[in-house]
Amino acid sequence: MNSQTKVTGVILAGGLARRMNKQDKGLVNFKGRPMVSYAIAALAPLVDQIVISANRSSEQYRQFGWPVVADQTDSFDGPLAGVLAAMTCVDADVLLVIPCDSPLIKAEHLQKLLVTRAENDANVAVAFDGERLHPVFLAIKTTLKTSLHDYLASGQRKMALWLEQQNMVQVDFSNEPEIFSNINTLAELSALESGDDGNLMSQNN
Repeated sequence: MNSQTKVTGVILAGGLARRMNKQDKGLVNFKGRPMVSYAIAALAPLVDQIVISANRSSEQYRQFGWPVVADQTDSFDGPLAGVLAAMTCVDADVLLVIPCDSPLIKAEHLQKLLVTRAENDANVAVAFDGERLHPVFLAIKTTLKTSLHDYLASGQRKMALWLEQQNMVQVDFSNEPEIFSNINTLAELSALESGDDGNLMSQNN
């Protein structure tokens, strides 16, 4: 990666978490720590700054020491809306984007996204577990802001569909798909805390 490339980390925490009794997932504890803290720890070694994309609990998220940005609309339009809001408010060449509810992700995994995007001169690099894309794990150039704005303005919301329209490279994590285990329910939280991530992956697929 070019040392002159400015990278901002973006943590997606803007959903309604309906299956988590509408608790704000990033603030739910996993092994004694709020889940958002794992995302911060994974991003911090790789980026110039971090922003947290959140539409609720802004004051609580600010306590982690990073700015919080809300979607440009109040209709909870999904992950792409959070990405666009971040693109609009930061001075960066590349965003390194991850969700708030996947505490097994580490810095070395995110580094692979950055390096693969740069090596392929792609506009976006997206995680692939050998079977499917994980579109909320990506390194993306901020020059796509206009394209993304127009896509959302047209009423589209599907992240994978928009990504497929870009100069995209898949980043292969097929040797460790369990790192993408994400927590949507209290039962999944319990399963991952107990180390049963294989069962969790099958539930999430």
